[in-house]
Amino acid sequence: MTANEVVPTLSPSMDIQVSSNFERLLFEMNNRDGDLTAKQLTEFRSTGELIVAQSNYAKWITGVFTGYRCNDEQTLTTMKDVYQQTGMLIDPHTAVGLSAARQSIGVNYPKNQSIITLATAHPAKFPEAVCRATGQTPELPEHLADLMSRPERIISLPNNLKSVQAFVAKCR
Repeated sequence: MTANEVVPTLSPSMDIQVSSNFERLLFEMNNRDGDLTAKQLTEFRSTGELIVAQSNYAKWITGVFTGYRCNDEQTLTTMKDVYQQTGMLIDPHTAVGLSAARQSIGVNYPKNQSIITLATAHPAKFPEAVCRATGQTPELPEHLADLMSRPERIISLPNNLKSVQAFVAKCR
């Protein structure tokens, strides 16, 4: 893998080089070896290049994933189509996933096979994109209507599993 320049899109969570999902995948590829994973990520961040064993690549990447791309225009079109067909507003990230699923029909999956696509965010998190695609401004759900006026909390924890587990248990 080689780092490239990040191109901003309507889906900001996808506009990154090293996502937490990638880090988790690398961790699994490394048989849950956290030290090796940390070393590889440090090297990648400094050199812009990550090399994994071909056997791991075949097993964990090409054996599991299929990739599609979707530009901003396709994202907006998908959001608009879903709204026009169902009355449902979707966020840009969900639209990218849905566009990829639609592209895969007849290529990776038979035309008569159903594909389930999960929504990844609430459309109110992306009001500008939703409005641009559909002309509608999504509202926050009632239980989150006052979200922007709530106090913000930040809690730092040591970088170890036991501390995180103890914190989660305490908050239940």
